[in-house]
Amino acid sequence: MPSVSIQYLYHSGFAVETASHLFIFDYYLDTPRGCGPDQGVVSPSMLQGRDVVVFVSHSHGDHYNPAIFQWRKGNPQIRYILADEIATKEDVLSVKAGKTYPLGGLEVRTLDSTDLGVAFLVKADGLCLYHAGDLNWWHWNDEPEEANRAMARRYQQQIDSLKGESIDIAFIPVDPRQEENALLGLDYFMKQVGARWIVPMHFGSNGSIFERINHDPRTASYRDRILQISHRGQRFQISIP
Repeated sequence: MPSVSIQYLYHSGFAVETASHLFIFDYYLDTPRGCGPDQGVVSPSMLQGRDVVVFVSHSHGDHYNPAIFQWRKGNPQIRYILADEIATKEDVLSVKAGKTYPLGGLEVRTLDSTDLGVAFLVKADGLCLYHAGDLNWWHWNDEPEEANRAMARRYQQQIDSLKGESIDIAFIPVDPRQEENALLGLDYFMKQVGARWIVPMHFGSNGSIFERINHDPRTASYRDRILQISHRGQRFQISIP
């Protein structure tokens, strides 16, 4: 039975440890200085002697910090997988949406974001992980209805492409700014694709979104599979049947 360690780094940033790899997704907040993993700050000691793969879904400042490339000083073997819209002179694998990349020990499939960049479907160590980046059902009440309908179609098309995948852990945006629409993307994903565990993200410091998650009737059928994040640096150890 595979075991996975998940650490919440902040916002959409996570460290995921599998049997053979340490995956870091969308890390950007590297303060306060001098702090370590227990505070959600990646430290060089955390990366030494590990097979580290760093994923960046897109270039928005709340998902990407070029400071990640400093980690190579302590571990020159770190691999970086970045959406191809990110401009950098660093040695990285730039990935396009709608492609599959076999990478020696893991397979990475990309989806087209409804905002910018890509989402990642990662298969490694007998596990399947989905990190949405900013691929979400971005319904805004102040947007024209036609724009919201177009957004719904785009999101549904991308999520529908995941049908048939057996996803173990899904990292899904639940942005509190969307108010009553914050769970549209999560609920569509769970009803159409599903995952053994759900990790909410993209809520910044606004943990009140869990009140909505835990009381919205739409989540009743899968609420017991949602990780309850309470603070930065929080760790979860989960087993995958």
